Amino acid sequence: MAKNPVATALRYFDGSLSVQDVDAASDALAAAFEARGTKRGDRVGVYLQNIPQYTLVLLALWKLGATAMGLNPMYRRHELRRIVDDAGAVGIVCADADVEETLGTLAGSTVQWLISASALDYQSRSDPRVFATTRRPAPAPDGDVVALIEEFSGSRPTPVRLTRDDLAFLTYTSGTTGPPKGAMNTHGNVLSVVTTYASWADVSDGDVVLAIAPLFHITGAVVNATISLLTETTLVLTGRFHPEVVLEAFAEHGVTFTIGSITAFNAIYELPQAEPRHFVSVKTLYSGGAPIPPATVERFRERFGVYIHNGYGMTETTSAVIAVPPGRRAPIHLPSGTLSIGKPLPHLTARVVDLHGNPVPSGEQGELELSGPQVVPGYWGQREATKQTMPQGRLRSGDVAIIDAQGWVYLVDRLKDQINVSGYKVWPREVEDALYEHPSVLEAAVIGEPDDYRGEAVVAYVSLKAGLSATQEELIAFSRDRLAAYKCPRRVNFIVDLPKTQSGKIRRAELRNPSSTPSLPSKG
Repeated sequence: MAKNPVATALRYFDGSLSVQDVDAASDALAAAFEARGTKRGDRVGVYLQNIPQYTLVLLALWKLGATAMGLNPMYRRHELRRIVDDAGAVGIVCADADVEETLGTLAGSTVQWLISASALDYQSRSDPRVFATTRRPAPAPDGDVVALIEEFSGSRPTPVRLTRDDLAFLTYTSGTTGPPKGAMNTHGNVLSVVTTYASWADVSDGDVVLAIAPLFHITGAVVNATISLLTETTLVLTGRFHPEVVLEAFAEHGVTFTIGSITAFNAIYELPQAEPRHFVSVKTLYSGGAPIPPATVERFRERFGVYIHNGYGMTETTSAVIAVPPGRRAPIHLPSGTLSIGKPLPHLTARVVDLHGNPVPSGEQGELELSGPQVVPGYWGQREATKQTMPQGRLRSGDVAIIDAQGWVYLVDRLKDQINVSGYKVWPREVEDALYEHPSVLEAAVIGEPDDYRGEAVVAYVSLKAGLSATQEELIAFSRDRLAAYKCPRRVNFIVDLPKTQSGKIRRAELRNPSSTPSLPSKG
């Protein structure tokens, strides 16, 4: 039971909901779902941006014992249908603007009902940077979330006693290494991460948590939304990420904690109006989803006076399980120049193993293996994939890592992304970190391309900071001052934006397909 039922639980622009408002609304919504036949164990897709209805739907489903499926609002047609069919979802909650297309996409599927939500609800500011229009499309045939909450006001669902083994989320992997797989995040997994991470990151009563990470992603769902809903803190939502809107939210709401991708922090850094005053209330910033180059962290700290702490987690670990402790600065692994991703959180066992699963000595690289109550029991309907990725419940991450004698973990790269240049092994991360030290470089990604002479050649893709310039020759020379010759890019391609997943991970696989990557002339 909440200590203060009238405390603010959610803020959304100029609107807010108290703890008792959220409890009553989620009760009513759970009753509405139950009236449509939804029961314990059913999967329901939440196809929304970061709006209040998302959190209300989560709580409503859990009160029924149902499972929430986070669906990327960017998914269209076959992307959406493939996941819905794989999960056998019985219902979908989507944005009102997407109702017509979603109905067509899901015709003939297992989905029995479709309910819509409007991003205009629960606020009156209607910021034109966020809301292209204030016109409301017709609601879905099975109703609108707010209307259903009013219709079922005062109602409660049939009580359900959940266990730690019940599924809280069915979260599909980003698909960077193949078709998405549904990670079965249990309530036990979620509670383990929420309790350990809240204590680790010093999220405490009265804190204000800003949801930068999308709630359909495991980081947003657990370390932003669930950590707020299960602690005496306030969750701030701003819809789909807009850097200037998020920047203003820091100051307006007195944000004390958030976690977001380094891509999001880069976008904020690029805003000319961004100043230290926007971050005066911040206790701790974390970045997850992709490794952070040391130069990026230092630039952010120098300008705003706030240090971005590294964090690491996977869909299969139910979000963050390794992180830099608050108030500490991550050390750099001198041989590789890699910034540490932190230390394992309580109850997580992290070790580095060789190709046969045997532990390697401290300081040597191998595959990062994780085990503990945060790791999911498996993938939905995929026993073979579960067996291969999680032998005996130990998650083989696919990440190459080093753990030093003090327990700091350094992520070298992905196993599959290693480049072979004339027999020499090159890790893209090391080359990318060198490029990030150049003052004009905003983002960088490095891949290997076939080369008749060397086997593979190192090729870089770079986006530049607004108003700054660099040439291919300049960046190659810059790299040569910092790297062995065989590690330096043979070619640098300049592009506007690097392709990324919604969690901010750069999609190197897309860069290997030149037809999908718009290039720009070198800037001099």
